[in-house]
Amino acid sequence: MTSQYLDAVAKRRSIYALGKNLTQSNSDIVELAEKAIELAPSAFNNQTTRAVFLFNENHDKLWDLTLERLRPEVPSEEAFKNTQAKIEGFKAAYGTILYFTDVDIVKSFEENFTLYADNFADWAEQGQGNAQFNVWTAFANENIGANLQHYNPLIDADVKSAFNIPASWKLRAEMPFGSIEAGAGDKEYMNRSDRFKVLD
Repeated sequence: MTSQYLDAVAKRRSIYALGKNLTQSNSDIVELAEKAIELAPSAFNNQTTRAVFLFNENHDKLWDLTLERLRPEVPSEEAFKNTQAKIEGFKAAYGTILYFTDVDIVKSFEENFTLYADNFADWAEQGQGNAQFNVWTAFANENIGANLQHYNPLIDADVKSAFNIPASWKLRAEMPFGSIEAGAGDKEYMNRSDRFKVLD
């Protein structure tokens, strides 16, 4: 049995050696990602995922403010050099997608569907995963590398201020993307018998 879908999924890897040598236009990248997010399933079709696309100086601004916010959190100058090198790797990418959850939508569903109120925050996170995976896979199939970072909540306030983010949008992840300057390494998988159960 073969699956073109699984072949596509297999191309999605965490690419950390990212560059600015993309052939796609900014508008093509945005269109691809927006479509991937729109096609991602969400509980009650509540569509709580939001995205902000950062290019050029806005992309640089994100990683500059992230580095500065991390400076007081890192225990030593030597450790900060390692952090700085990591952040510079993200800054070397072509752009970044910021993923948010609109918590006002989550709250409205909690109020309108009280039987399931305790689940909507979890379901919003599942929606995030679906959207992020869709974009990541769509990018991989266009030879656009990406990885996923989580500097939230440390950078939340700075991001909201820098990019005029609505108050109800909660930052969930940052996805730097760009040309693939070096591929991902080999990936190990758990023994399937430890992970899956089949009941015939």
